[in-house]
Amino acid sequence: MWGVALFFIYLGIWKKVEPLLLVPIGFAAFLVNMPAPGGGLLAPNHGLFWYFFEYGIRTEIIPSLIFLGLGAMTDFGPLIANPKTLLLGAAAQFGVYAAFFGALLLGFSIPEACSIGIIGGADGPTTIFTTVKLAPHLLGATALAAYSYMALVPIVQPPIMKLMTTKEERGRTMKQLRMVNKTEKIMFPIVVAFVVCLLVPPAAPLIGMLTLGNLFRECGVVARLSEVAQNALMNIVTILLGIGVGSTMLGESFLKAKVLGVYMLGLAAFAFSTCGGLLFAKFINLFLKEKMNPYLGSAGVSAVPMAARVAHVQGNKANPKCYLLMHAMGPNVAGVIGTIVAAGFFIALVGK
Repeated sequence: MWGVALFFIYLGIWKKVEPLLLVPIGFAAFLVNMPAPGGGLLAPNHGLFWYFFEYGIRTEIIPSLIFLGLGAMTDFGPLIANPKTLLLGAAAQFGVYAAFFGALLLGFSIPEACSIGIIGGADGPTTIFTTVKLAPHLLGATALAAYSYMALVPIVQPPIMKLMTTKEERGRTMKQLRMVNKTEKIMFPIVVAFVVCLLVPPAAPLIGMLTLGNLFRECGVVARLSEVAQNALMNIVTILLGIGVGSTMLGESFLKAKVLGVYMLGLAAFAFSTCGGLLFAKFINLFLKEKMNPYLGSAGVSAVPMAARVAHVQGNKANPKCYLLMHAMGPNVAGVIGTIVAAGFFIALVGK
């Protein structure tokens, strides 16, 4: 495990793969695998890292605070301006369910399959939130897979995007989005929180914090709270999240064949999610007078704003006049909401 831990540190520092997470995760994993009498850093009731995990992650506090910061950093305007992109975010959850059934076929239990499937949304906090509730023994593997594939979006997605689109589709330009007024931006997080909490109650902690953070951003009267949520608080909880996840990576539970299966299924889930979004965008175009660029479908995964940037960059390569960033933010935000709903559904279905 020392070698595994140092490899994660290497990826974070030298390869710049999700360094904000992999550096603390790797170092925490390195420390908890030191021989220590009495349990050391992980000893129940007095081990430092035990407190980080037990009271930060297991109680849902840290993943929920991550979403508070994410909501404060994210503009929901493109989704409000083009509500059709909500469907693209939903379609991009195809990989979640494909990986779920694939995990069942490979012998994973239903709770384990649910936790693995959520990796397909490319949403680290939601993956952690789901795994803690359903399969905590897989937390280190699922969290690392989710964050690794989030970092690899610019590498994994482009070949799939090119394979599934024509040259004309890749460079298709789109009209500028309409301006969204302040009232719409204030009402949207309130309505989303109301609907999702009623339909999928287990998702309330995540969707509640996401929409609260966005309300901080848009209401215009709590600028200090919005700034803290975006910067200081987000940085603090990221450190605590990394330590808490790394502390679960004990050699006896991590170095198993099942862990490799988690990574492979996670990659398949992410690829299927990208395919699902692209195919649904092409399907919608059959009924639209003004066709959309199918690359918007690939932005339906939850990696905000990286997936939207990849869609924009790839579209711009195909046609220098193609500017997709703001259009792609719509399905990107929808993907976050879709993954939260999928997680809530799984927890409601099999959680205790």
